[in-house]
Amino acid sequence: MATFINNQFLLHSATAENLYFTYAQNCPIVDYHCHIEAKDIAQDIIFKNITQLWLSGDHYKWRLMRSAGVDEQYITGDASDHDKFIAWAKVLEGAIGNPLYHWSNLELVRYFDITEPLTSANAEKVWEITSAKLASGELTARGLIKKSNVKLLCTTDDPIDDLRWHKVIADDALFETIVLPAFRPDRIVDIEKGGFSNYLQALGKSTGIDIKDWDDLKRALRDRIHYFETHGCRLADHGMEKFVFAETSDDEANAVLMQRISHPKQSLTKEEIAKYKTAIMIFFATEYKEHNWTMQLHFGCRRDNNESAYRSLGINTGFDAISGYADFVDPLANYMSILTMIDKLPGMILYSLNPNDNAMIDTLIGCFQDGSKPMKIQHGSAWWFNDNMSGIQNHLRSLAEQSYLPGFIGMLTDSRSFLSYTRHEYFRRILCNFLGDMVERGEFPKHMEILGKIVTDICYNNAMKMFADEEN
Repeated sequence: MATFINNQFLLHSATAENLYFTYAQNCPIVDYHCHIEAKDIAQDIIFKNITQLWLSGDHYKWRLMRSAGVDEQYITGDASDHDKFIAWAKVLEGAIGNPLYHWSNLELVRYFDITEPLTSANAEKVWEITSAKLASGELTARGLIKKSNVKLLCTTDDPIDDLRWHKVIADDALFETIVLPAFRPDRIVDIEKGGFSNYLQALGKSTGIDIKDWDDLKRALRDRIHYFETHGCRLADHGMEKFVFAETSDDEANAVLMQRISHPKQSLTKEEIAKYKTAIMIFFATEYKEHNWTMQLHFGCRRDNNESAYRSLGINTGFDAISGYADFVDPLANYMSILTMIDKLPGMILYSLNPNDNAMIDTLIGCFQDGSKPMKIQHGSAWWFNDNMSGIQNHLRSLAEQSYLPGFIGMLTDSRSFLSYTRHEYFRRILCNFLGDMVERGEFPKHMEILGKIVTDICYNNAMKMFADEEN
């Protein structure tokens, strides 16, 4: 039987193969959105077995295991690492059509030289091979990053983080990958949530500012933005279930904030929440513009839908779902329009978890490109529930048809796993096949120099220009 993950994997034409092997394959990786811990990189952690490396914290796999009827004991419970791996192998062998089948077997090939797809029949052998390779000390956190040819990665960091592990990494001249923090201030935006008051105090403590009003809050946030910038930050990240907008002012935002400070247990109205959130999001965008940061906005997710599971397992354990609402264009367009009027619109990356939003996002971003650079406003890559074959293809098709595909900044992992860099290979193969198919169907000339530049720009150059000011 031919090797499953072979040179032609996902490449269905000679043109696609040429594009992948000539232009895409050897591009370094820029992983501009992930959830890897900087501490793990700084300490170059060692993994005892593949379960620790592969299954720990991976809610993609956890969801699939639950769907296949695996008891929670073998997912997040107290079963041994070995038994959890065996349970995963039994699920994976039949996961036809799921991207995890491709990703997982790509990871076994690229990191462990295991070319035989994982099944329950060979699971014990795979356990032994992977355990031996991990024991060799080659596949530590930094070893995996180096082996993956990662040029730059951005972690996801709370504004009150002291970023000391980023400093440890930056001070190590022997580690060549650039590791930058990304500013994720959701907890200060979500004024309606229960932990807001405690977080406000923590923010004040981290800056030495007693936050009593709106001006104090802005001063504290400016302090943290400056601090992040001294550690190389170029990227902010905002996650929300819905994007809201309301006509507002600093005085109105201050009134809402003062009410929250004075009466932390009292509920706010939807209008008050919208006024505060609009004001603080305008503030953030203004600051990012001043610092030449890129602003990520992602929405279309309804989190923690299973209340019982949330109470027992917590967040990010596999109980989120695609959401959507038809009127997101209205508040988002109003927000971006106001920023344009005051010349404070930063570079942006917009993501929706709902694939039905692709065309709406692609037409919206066209309203706010200003000619200063290609694709100043980006439609972020297909991710989370959409980083499968059809999701990536549909995203690329919509972006090409409604916008300017050569300006796209490419793939991300959005992952907590050091093995997830093969998602970039997966994306690149799909991208090259997408372009190759267009050529084979006669929809674009077989001009390999032009096509090759499109591929290398999407896979590497565009992201490096955005996050590291590098021409390549």
